[in-house]
Amino acid sequence: MNFSFVLTAFLLKYLRDNLKTKTSMPERDKKIMLGIYISIGLFIASVVSKSVFFSVVFDVVGFLILGGLLYFIYKEEDLKSFRFLVNAIAPYLIVSLFNGLVKLISKNFYAAHESLFSSIEAFSVLWGLGVWLVTRKQQKELTKARERALEEEQNNKVITAMKSQLEVQVAERTAELTQQKEELEKTVIELKSTQSQLIQSEKMASLGELTAGIAHEIQNPLNFVNNFSEVSNELLDEMNEELDKGDINEAKIIAENIKQNLEKINHHGKRADAIVKGMLQHSRKSTGIKEPTDINALCDEYLRLSYHGLRAKDKSFNADFKTNFDATIGVINIVSQDIGRVLLNLFNNAFYAVNNKQKAENTKQKRDYKPLISVSTKKINDKVEIRVSDNGNGIPQNIIDKIFQPFFTTKPTGEGTGLGLSMSYDIITKQHNGTIKVESKEGEGSEFIIQFKVQ
Repeated sequence: MNFSFVLTAFLLKYLRDNLKTKTSMPERDKKIMLGIYISIGLFIASVVSKSVFFSVVFDVVGFLILGGLLYFIYKEEDLKSFRFLVNAIAPYLIVSLFNGLVKLISKNFYAAHESLFSSIEAFSVLWGLGVWLVTRKQQKELTKARERALEEEQNNKVITAMKSQLEVQVAERTAELTQQKEELEKTVIELKSTQSQLIQSEKMASLGELTAGIAHEIQNPLNFVNNFSEVSNELLDEMNEELDKGDINEAKIIAENIKQNLEKINHHGKRADAIVKGMLQHSRKSTGIKEPTDINALCDEYLRLSYHGLRAKDKSFNADFKTNFDATIGVINIVSQDIGRVLLNLFNNAFYAVNNKQKAENTKQKRDYKPLISVSTKKINDKVEIRVSDNGNGIPQNIIDKIFQPFFTTKPTGEGTGLGLSMSYDIITKQHNGTIKVESKEGEGSEFIIQFKVQ
């Protein structure tokens, strides 16, 4: 039985399925289908035919058709991936052709060795089947590998596209953040400028409050200077009279009195000079340099200046203040301008608190309230403690944690910037590495406690 037609039909069907000619190449698909039908028809005809002559003709035609198809597959570049079919079927074609020629030339010899020829033909069939199975498996793996490579390529394209998109988004976000950063930097610069202006405004406000107190304080030494100057002038006239009389001893006594007056004038002049220097020191920008300072004298000076400043603004106000200074503290290294500002803020707040309470008590016609401010200093081991207390209305517990925040104030609009205690907090904690805290009982008063190390 000639299987050439069957193999031809199988090859054409295999090519049609793998090339998908039905959808991709309709014209070629028609030709392949025609080849399949012709091969099947010839196979049936070869089986039905009983003639030896036609059997030989069918064998030759089958070999020629199958061989032509294999040659076409081998030569066609588009079918390069199907060349394994040539390796699988060619041995069978050669063996079958050889068997046919032997059978045609010497029928007796073929009959004597028919089992050998059948074995060789069977082996060629097995060979072809084995090559086809192995190659098919390899092609499947290759197809999978190609699919994986294609999938990876597509993934890489997607990743590349996403990367490009992300780079664009990152660039846009970076530009946006850069713009925001520039806007924030500009805002910070504006805030710093505003803060500097507000701090300067706070300093000038406290300087204005000091002016009245300074005017009062400086008036006393100026009065002494004027009085002793007038007295000394009169004594000079008396001394001249005694010299004219020739009374040298009396003239010496008068000269001694003049000398004492000059010493007093010098003392009070220095006192006035110190007050003026203190005002200038408060008004100018802090150098930030720590210098030896008598903290007790600083507290006493700013307490009196604060009191007289408030008295100058409100003639009806009056308050008692008492001090308890530790003389063992001596001189300590501090930035006196800045500590002076802290003390002035605390004293002003204390006098403001007792003044408000006094007005409220007067409104209620309760005359037994006596405003009192207490200031004390104390040396505790290696630290100096300053306490400023008042018997005003105290600070409500719900806002006591906010009083050191910038711009927070309990004063009516226009009476405070809310920077006094914030500045004081920064000066004590950051500049002098100290602490400042408040203890208060609503309705009874408040006490501010400052501590920093002695240097």
